[in-house]
Formats: sequence, C-alpha cells, structure tokens
Amino acid sequence: MIKLSISTHARTEMISIESQIQKAVDESGIKDGLCCVYVPHTTAAVTINEGADPSVVDDMLKELNRIVPFENNYSHMEGNSAAHIKTTLVGPQVTIIIEDGKLQLGTWQSVFFCEFDGPRNRHAMIKIV
Repeated sequence: MIKLSISTHARTEMISIESQIQKAVDESGIKDGLCCVYVPHTTAAVTINEGADPSVVDDMLKELNRIVPFENNYSHMEGNSAAHIKTTLVGPQVTIIIEDGKLQLGTWQSVFFCEFDGPRNRHAMIKIV
C-alpha cells in the first residue's frame, strides 16, 4: 500500500491526483491489474471526472454546495454535516484498470481528491494488485 499526503487549501476543492497514482503504478512494476484508490476520511472523497476543462470542477463544486449547503440547521455538533453528506454522495474509493502499465482512463478523465471540510492535511491510499 502507498499512502499519498495531500494538503488542501480551501473549504471545498478538487485536486487532481492522477499523476501521483500513475507514479505509484510505475514504481510497482505491475503491467496488468487493478489500482484501488481509497480515502480514509469522513469529510473527503475521491472521484473520476473530466480533468481537461477546470470549469467542470468549478461547476461540480458549485452544484454540490448548492444541493448540500454548509448551513442548513444540521444537528451534528462539529458543524461539518454538509461535508459528511457530500462525502457520502461522492464516495471513498475508485478502482482503475491497469493495462500495459498505464491507468486506463478515458481521454478527458482524471482522478480527483475531493475536499469538503478543508483546509486540512489528508491522505489517500493506493493499493495495486
């Protein structure tokens, strides 16, 4: 298992981690297999989506923040219920096929670490089989 350290700088943001994941695949020597990326946090997630146009990420965050507002008379004492809800909607893991030593992502796809309660120092775990 490889543990990525990720520093976030905003309350909500999406950070491309595709290059770090590909580096882990390269270093593993695995040519054909699976790469699982898991985020062990209850207020952060991981997803695959378009990485070519940054406005897609902006739109996704804007819409998530509209659907699940930061303030909405939540009961959770820590004041970060919106982050917990967003994390459940997006999810804690993705699995990517590896073929010929390369992540099999679509032309426009990238892997994003999703921060919903930042800024913080976070981790993502990578397991290659």
